[in-house]
Amino acid sequence: MRFFISAIFFLVILSSAAAYDPLDPNGNITIKWDIMSWTADGYVAAVTMNNFQMYRHIMSPGWTLGWTWSKKEVIWSIVGSQTTEQGDCSKFKGNVPHCCKKDPTVVDLLPGVSYNQQYSNCCKGGVLSSWGQDPISSVSAFQVSVGLAGTTNKTVKLPRNFTLLGPGPGYTCGRAKIVPPTTFLTPDRRRKTQALMTWNVTCTYSQILARKNPSCCVSLSSFYNDTITACPNCACGCQDKGNCVKAGSKLLKIAGVNTPRKNNAPLMQCTHHMCPIRVHWHVKQNYKEYWRVKIAVTNFNYRLNYTLWTLAIQHPNLNNVTQVFSFDYKPLVPYGSINDTGMFYGLKFYNDLLMEAGPSGNVQSEVLLQKDQNTFTFKNGWAFPRKVYFNGEECLMPPPDSYPFMPNSAPQNTIAFSTLISSLLFLLIVIQ
Repeated sequence: MRFFISAIFFLVILSSAAAYDPLDPNGNITIKWDIMSWTADGYVAAVTMNNFQMYRHIMSPGWTLGWTWSKKEVIWSIVGSQTTEQGDCSKFKGNVPHCCKKDPTVVDLLPGVSYNQQYSNCCKGGVLSSWGQDPISSVSAFQVSVGLAGTTNKTVKLPRNFTLLGPGPGYTCGRAKIVPPTTFLTPDRRRKTQALMTWNVTCTYSQILARKNPSCCVSLSSFYNDTITACPNCACGCQDKGNCVKAGSKLLKIAGVNTPRKNNAPLMQCTHHMCPIRVHWHVKQNYKEYWRVKIAVTNFNYRLNYTLWTLAIQHPNLNNVTQVFSFDYKPLVPYGSINDTGMFYGLKFYNDLLMEAGPSGNVQSEVLLQKDQNTFTFKNGWAFPRKVYFNGEECLMPPPDSYPFMPNSAPQNTIAFSTLISSLLFLLIVIQ
C-alpha cells in the first residue's frame, strides 16, 4: 500500500514538473469564456484565447480546441471559427444547429473569409504569436451561441475535458474555473460594462508529452580552436534516417516534393544528428572590453517553413548585450534579479521566416557583448550557452567535455593520460 501511494505521489510530481518551464515559469495559454447575453435556451459567449508564453507560439496549421459538454448542449451558431464536424442533428426540425456533437472540436477560420463570418482577433488560421514576440498577435477569439443549456448563472454547467493542440500534442488543460466577470470599456472609455458570467481554462505545455526526442540540437565553435563541436549523433532520434534525402539529390527537383503532407510527415536532409533544426554558436572575436558571437539557425526539413520563429538562450553575459545586428532581441527576466536569458527573433518582413532546407534555409546574426572583468573568461566553456530553445523546444547540447578548449589548456583525456604515464615512471624508479 505504501509503495502504491509513493508511486502515485511520484507520478503527480513528475507530471507537474514536466509542464514547468524554468525559463518561462508563468507561461501558459488561458482560454476565457465570457457570457455576454442569455437566450431563450442558452447563452452567447465570447471565447478568447491568450498566449502568455514568452517564446513559444502556435504556428500553422494552427490551434485546435476541444471540450465535452456537461449536459446536452448544442452550438446554434459560431462566428470567427468553426467546428470540424457537425455531428448528428437529425432530431432538429427547421433550424439546424451548427454542431450537435457532445465533444465539439473548434478551429480558427482562414484569413480572407467574408466579413459577416469575422470576429475580433479571429481568422488567422490558428496562428498565435508568443507574448514576448508580439502581444497584439498573441490573442485569438470567436463567439459561440450555445443552446439547450442553462439560462442563469446557477443553471449553466461549465464544459469539461478541455483539450488544446498547438498544432500538435503537448498541452494539458485544467478544469474550467469560475472567476470574477470580465469588465469592458465602451469605445469612448466613459462607461464600464461586464460579462454576465466568466470562467477560465489554463493550458500548460510539456515537451515530454509533445515528443520523445528533441527537435533541435546545438553545435559550437570558436576563433581560438579549429575544432567544431558538432551536434551529438542521432540527437533527435534516427527514426527518419531511412527516408532522408542527401543535399543536392535529384529527388529534390521533383515537382511537389516540398509540399507539406496532411500527416505533417517531414522530408529530412540526411545528417548525423537527424534534427530538423540546428543552432550554431560561434565565438567569433575578442576585444579589450567586448566579445562577439555569431548565431546561425539552419533548417534541415524540406517540407516546413518556420514562421515567427523564436530562439531563447541562457548565458550569464546576456545581462550586458551591447548590440544585436540582424535579429530582434528581448531580455527575459522571469526571476527579477537574474538577467541571464534572452529571446532572439527575426526582423519583420526581413528574416522572421525561416525557409525550408536548402540554400535559403538559414538565418544568422551577430551579437556584441560587453565584458564583466570579474566573471568573463574563455576557459571551461564559459563562453558557450547553458540552454538553447528553438520555438519553445529545448535543444540538445553537446556534452561539456567536448566543448572547444583554449589552446593553452589540454583536454581532460590528455591530462589523464600524462598523469598515468608519470605514475608508471615513478613506480619504475621506486622499484629499481
